[in-house]
Amino acid sequence: MNLHAVFLWAMMLAATAASLTIRPDCEGDCGNVSIPYPFGTREGCFLNEDFFINCSRNSTHSQPFLRKGNYVVQEIMLENHELRVLSSVARRCYNKTGYLVKNTLVSGNLKLFPFSNKRNKFTAVGCDTEALFRGENVTTGCLSVCNSTDSVTSGSCTGIGCCQTSIPKGLLKYNVTVHTYHNHTFTWSFNPCSYTFLVEEGSFNFSTADLIDLQKIDKVSTVLDWAVGNQTCEEAQKNSTSYACKENSNCTKSDNGPGYRCYCSVGYRGNPYLPNGCYDVDECEDPELNDCTDRCTNTIGGYNCSCPWGHHGHGRGKDGCTAYQLLFIKITIGVGVGLIVLLTSSSWLYWILKKRKFLKVKEKYFRQNGGLILEQQLSKREGSNERSKIFTAEELEKATNKYNESKIIGRGGFGIVYKGILSDGRVVAIKKSKMVDQSQVGQFINEVVVLSQINHRNIVKLLGCCLETEVPLLVYEFVTNGTLFDYIHKENKVSPISWETRIRIAAETAGVLSYLHSAASPPIIHRDIKSNNILLDDNYTAKVSDFGTSRLVPQDQMQLSTMVQGTLGYLDPEYLLTSQLTEKSDVYSFGVVLVELLTGMKALSFDKSEEERSLAMYFLSSLKENRLFQLLEDNISHEVNGEELNEVALLAKRCLELKGEDRPTMKEVAMELEGMRKMKMHPWIGELNSEETIHLLDESSNTHQYDTNGNVTTVYDSIRDHITLPLHNAR
Repeated sequence: MNLHAVFLWAMMLAATAASLTIRPDCEGDCGNVSIPYPFGTREGCFLNEDFFINCSRNSTHSQPFLRKGNYVVQEIMLENHELRVLSSVARRCYNKTGYLVKNTLVSGNLKLFPFSNKRNKFTAVGCDTEALFRGENVTTGCLSVCNSTDSVTSGSCTGIGCCQTSIPKGLLKYNVTVHTYHNHTFTWSFNPCSYTFLVEEGSFNFSTADLIDLQKIDKVSTVLDWAVGNQTCEEAQKNSTSYACKENSNCTKSDNGPGYRCYCSVGYRGNPYLPNGCYDVDECEDPELNDCTDRCTNTIGGYNCSCPWGHHGHGRGKDGCTAYQLLFIKITIGVGVGLIVLLTSSSWLYWILKKRKFLKVKEKYFRQNGGLILEQQLSKREGSNERSKIFTAEELEKATNKYNESKIIGRGGFGIVYKGILSDGRVVAIKKSKMVDQSQVGQFINEVVVLSQINHRNIVKLLGCCLETEVPLLVYEFVTNGTLFDYIHKENKVSPISWETRIRIAAETAGVLSYLHSAASPPIIHRDIKSNNILLDDNYTAKVSDFGTSRLVPQDQMQLSTMVQGTLGYLDPEYLLTSQLTEKSDVYSFGVVLVELLTGMKALSFDKSEEERSLAMYFLSSLKENRLFQLLEDNISHEVNGEELNEVALLAKRCLELKGEDRPTMKEVAMELEGMRKMKMHPWIGELNSEETIHLLDESSNTHQYDTNGNVTTVYDSIRDHITLPLHNAR
């Protein structure tokens, strides 16, 4: 009986609290949705037309719409100043033969109350899907691919079957488009459609079944942020008649779009938009709302704590009240000395224990990150200690001034790169990753040892690592002059790079890849060759970077099956479709860099037309239509003769062949580029017997590494700081 009474009392309190948020003589709900003021369903019940809720009623149910639009309201959150509404799902569906059978476009258009940038995510679902989100001044999007349902992970939206991205602040209008690469012909049996939508974060939990079942879903929940008017608090307070915040409330500027918001002051609850809508909370009735030890007295907007008779103190917390005691014994000098000794001993013991704990943590991370294994590996390799080093955490903290933000020279999805100065005066780059896979520690250690042995003038040298931190740190030589990308594409570059320098950079980069594929043991596939990973020193000498977290691969394999990783615009289409990584994947990426050097264009530009978006595809189509010279950068077309440009263009075309087997090896590419350089420096070389030259080239190009079984040895897979996304319109 008592429990029943308590339940009824709680229900009455809830009903009373709900009634205090509604304007008198106004409807408090529409269907099962509560309508608190400043919202209302008719004239006189809302603050102004911006807060009108159109309650559509029929014989069976009622449905609330925001203003006179078509957004169905699911919930109005007064305290958070949010609206949950239903928004549509865009889809593009195909039949088994790749014919478009359904194409639903979606756009959002609001007069006020922007889409929440904190609570929503732009989401795309599909295995052959490119989704673009266009706002008023911004365009974003994401890509989602997969070969089968086996590669899809339920609950994960990282680009395999599902992808998500954030939206900008202050967004009132948007439209979304969805595209495919192969009209779902390769995925039709388990995913005939591409979907995209703006959805409340946490309300959509992706699963493999969604690849088909999303055909049944037309609407998803989306959150809007609402505020009053378009004035600041200071401006609104000048007009007491129109100022929306009532008694016992505070005004706060909206953090998404214009306007202001009202909140009940501390110690009050209710509706700050109604006269006397904020009512005093009796904190003494709820132990969660007060920290009194014994006695609690409620006051308007707060509460006081006090101690019972015979006690003194502030009455708050564990030691808030202390009983009075007679001091029978005064503290003697001996007791004082004893306390001093005790405190001193305790302090020393504390610091010793703290130091020991710190050393144990360092030792734990050192063992966890494979430090003992690395020490054993280094001891087995003669002279390796001169080439690689295990740095201490203190050395790198000192080198970076405790990782001061002023030392940051790069950020990305992989982590942060700091510039540091070692105690011996060497300037280094220190890469601090965001995460580490503990199951890969053994491979990571072996790869650090192998990569530290690479000694090539055109490769950024891995100097060593630090294993005493939670995430291992990698230490590289520091290259001063930025990236090739900066010099090709940045508008504020001082002067364009000459053709001679571009050919030299291309030849040096090709030489590095030839070395990695043919001379390194084990061979290495870089897997992320791009202009951003080619650094330039003061003499514009190329330095290929990003080898810090490569994986070793058995040498008795012709190819390597991996999860597709790389950078948009540079990704080998054959690798994208088959997930089979070979050295020819690097050849394709190098071909894109070569086209960048020719044209000065970016590998991928979402702001261009679909035909021009992918540089590789645009270059090949232009070459086929004899429009090469329309693509060339102005200073290049004027500086170089057409025959030489054609030679480089044809070499780039061979590198961009769809099938890897039709592409040249990097050794052949390097020899051709070096031959072009020498021809430019010494034209008389062209008078040599062409048959002898061809014979020499044929001999050289046939020198590959073979294992004892006669198989070509491969490979090595480089760097995890890439997005797992496909090349747009890959052939």
